Amino acid sequence: MDEVEVVVAMVGALNATQIPYMVVGSLSSNAYGIPRSTEDADFVVQLGSVPISKLLHFLPEGFRLESQIGVETITSTTRYRIQYENLGIPFGIELFELSDDPHDKMRFERRVPTTYGGSPAYMPRAEDVVVMKLRWFKVDNRRAKDLADVRDVLAVQSGKLDMEYLQKWCDIHGTRDLLEETLAELPIIPPPSAI
Repeated sequence: MDEVEVVVAMVGALNATQIPYMVVGSLSSNAYGIPRSTEDADFVVQLGSVPISKLLHFLPEGFRLESQIGVETITSTTRYRIQYENLGIPFGIELFELSDDPHDKMRFERRVPTTYGGSPAYMPRAEDVVVMKLRWFKVDNRRAKDLADVRDVLAVQSGKLDMEYLQKWCDIHGTRDLLEETLAELPIIPPPSAI
């Protein structure tokens, strides 16, 4: 089982248990920007009354739920880690409980159906990937990969983004300057010349 198959197995378990979710983190920025390697897969989940341990019944052998529960820095929500032990390299899955943070709730409501590894899955919209990556970079500017992901998504999705939505949330989170600086650094690609 490779990294893609590990993520597909988790998507399958979430679909089977009917736990609402979306794929976030680097996998979502890879979908809208320029793919890069990652050592984990992040999900936002809405567990409700479903115990996290129920997911393990729908996962193949080799998945293990870590006993220690964590807290996510930005939204202060619960974080669960599930390790896949048979990959040969460290690869984990982090599940973040949907929080009461206004943007966390909004991006979850706006999530879109897509496919991952040939399986049906849900992801945030490109604008919400940018908003969260900028929030992460603001909290820890040593995470240069987040700003690089933002740059890639903005470049690849140029002309397709709801800039008013982006600017609104960046104003709320105090990241508008980061957004504008990143946009200013993007290369200008001239439109195709008319024939």
